[in-house]
Amino acid sequence: MAEHEVTPLTEVELWRRYDDDEQRLTAPVSERMLELAGISRGQQVLDIATGRGEPALLAALKVAPGGRVVGTDRSGDMLAFARERAHKMGIENLSLEVADAQALEGVPESAFDAALCRWGLMYLDQPRRALGAIWRRLKPGGTLVTAVWTEPSRVSYWSMPRDILARHAAVPPIEMDGPGTFQYAAAERQRADLVSVGFSIEHEEDMAIPVMEAATPEGLVEWCLAFGLARLLAQHPASVSRAWRQDMTAEAHRYRDVDGMYRLGGVTRLVVARRRIDNLDP
Repeated sequence: MAEHEVTPLTEVELWRRYDDDEQRLTAPVSERMLELAGISRGQQVLDIATGRGEPALLAALKVAPGGRVVGTDRSGDMLAFARERAHKMGIENLSLEVADAQALEGVPESAFDAALCRWGLMYLDQPRRALGAIWRRLKPGGTLVTAVWTEPSRVSYWSMPRDILARHAAVPPIEMDGPGTFQYAAAERQRADLVSVGFSIEHEEDMAIPVMEAATPEGLVEWCLAFGLARLLAQHPASVSRAWRQDMTAEAHRYRDVDGMYRLGGVTRLVVARRRIDNLDP
């Protein structure tokens, strides 16, 4: 294998390696989402793009006993991982279903008190269609809480390694209008889509959160490679990879916290919306 080549991990391999750390780092986002949604014992909750079970697992603990959570994702492999986690945690009131978020076929309508979607809507081809599907699954007056990333300049885990790569090679432009990390970076765009399908917006707040953590600059570099940079670097010669790694290591000090750990993260926007009780189909 050439020096600059790094074999990208599969999605499940990636999360098996980093799940414990990422879960710990981002738990405040999931907990705040449950708080904003008013999740409580006995409720029926829908989690969209649940992946490895976030925040569905925490929601299942919160609604027990008597309540139930349905988590959906398009990846059966990721849901299998979520089932493993649920089994280890002793969670039995969680159903995990393969479903396209833009249709939610097989998920009952007007059945849920609340819906959650943590860092999923932005990656959809038709997020407004997904919002309409979620609207139909909520009971009248039901609450939706979403988490999306704000603009690139406020999301260091994504922008910092790519800004450094741009010193040495061409970097693909940021996709702001289609599927990707920043499709909903513009708050007004998300608001417009929510209102267009029948939601009323009740609350918005920004939350700074770390998503990568390492004891050394080299450890931070490995996080970045695992989450997208390996694929980008594979398109360039070894000299670019070496220069990128050198600059990353040198500039990691900017992200060293008072406890000596190196962290990258970003500002996520939490939005609370409610299905209007007029019951008009969007």
